[in-house]
Amino acid sequence: MHGDLIKVSEDKEKARSMLKMAKQRLEMLNTLDTAKYTSLVIEGYYEVIKELIASILSLDGYKTKGEGAHKTLIDYLGEAYDSEFKPSDIYFLDDLRKIRNRINYDGFFVKEEYLVRNKEAIVTLINKLSLLVEQRLG
Repeated sequence: MHGDLIKVSEDKEKARSMLKMAKQRLEMLNTLDTAKYTSLVIEGYYEVIKELIASILSLDGYKTKGEGAHKTLIDYLGEAYDSEFKPSDIYFLDDLRKIRNRINYDGFFVKEEYLVRNKEAIVTLINKLSLLVEQRLG
């Protein structure tokens, strides 16, 4: 699993900056017409989640790089924080990663129903990740 995981020094400033960027991105997403821009909103939520997980890795003294880096982020979260995140959370995050890849690389359009069904779960995970980063930052 940790093939793309690189040991680095803990970097609280990077984590703080990534948390701030995630919050700004989330603020921007809240202004979009979700019915009109469903795919872009899903992609944006994924980017928020990715930044928050990367913040956690930065606090733990790791980073990811290269092919499979996003998958490694999610796998790390599932292994290192298995008491905070259930396997179903990790599965959902990985599914969101795959959808984001289809949006970015295949021009995939997500139906609004997907967002309606999953928005609460996405927001709950974002809040949980944000709280974890904030607690770790002190």
